[in-house]
Amino acid sequence: MQPDLLIIDDFGLTALTPIQVEDFYEFVTEGHLPSSIVMTSNRPPQDWVALFPDPVMANSALDRLSRQAHHIMVDEEDTYRRKLNARNNK
Repeated sequence: MQPDLLIIDDFGLTALTPIQVEDFYEFVTEGHLPSSIVMTSNRPPQDWVALFPDPVMANSALDRLSRQAHHIMVDEEDTYRRKLNARNNK
């Protein structure tokens, strides 16, 4: 059974291991088409390739992910946590 929505939070906090890359690649290449994926990351997408041990596999997986993606970049100053902290520290 495949989820209607998969949320991958904090993608890229650490580099991926070869086993994680294989699982990620398999999911992206075989399972993502009928589902929606939401990914959050503290790194810009252009830095994601370096997280993979194999840049060819990284480019292939990320190309498939970004083909029909909507990128929403949040300015560091506009984050919810930062606004909440500023309001609480008044």
